Amino acid sequence: MSFNKIIIVGNLGRDPELRYTPQGVAVCNFSLATNEKKRDKSGELQDVTTWFRVTLWRNQAENAAKYLTKGRPVYIEGRLGVEEWTDRDGKSRYTLEVQATDMQFISAGPRTEGDEEYSGGGPAEFAGPADRSTGAATASAPAPSGDDDIPF
Repeated sequence: MSFNKIIIVGNLGRDPELRYTPQGVAVCNFSLATNEKKRDKSGELQDVTTWFRVTLWRNQAENAAKYLTKGRPVYIEGRLGVEEWTDRDGKSRYTLEVQATDMQFISAGPRTEGDEEYSGGGPAEFAGPADRSTGAATASAPAPSGDDDIPF
């Protein structure tokens, strides 16, 4: 038995590109960057960016193209692959490719009335928590600000 699964939370490096196969199946591609800080040999913190090429299919592809833009954060699950290729100088290069099986939008900040997501045009993740009795979205309360409100 073998298993290949990757989970990535990162920011889009470019706007998604949506296209359709000859059979009419939607496919969307975009680049996704993850960042981490590592210490170099001299002890200085350095930002290290890892790039992934992400491919989504069908409804998820159409949703990504509709709601995601360059710089937006997103959660991706899928299968990781590595493509080896040769650049113009004859050097071997590698591209990390993710065939995504799941995508979740991550809110980038507070909503305003001018945002498409705020007006109900966005996916359910932007609507706020639902009232369990009615199923309607409810306004969320601001997060507690003091240490006294932390439950642990």
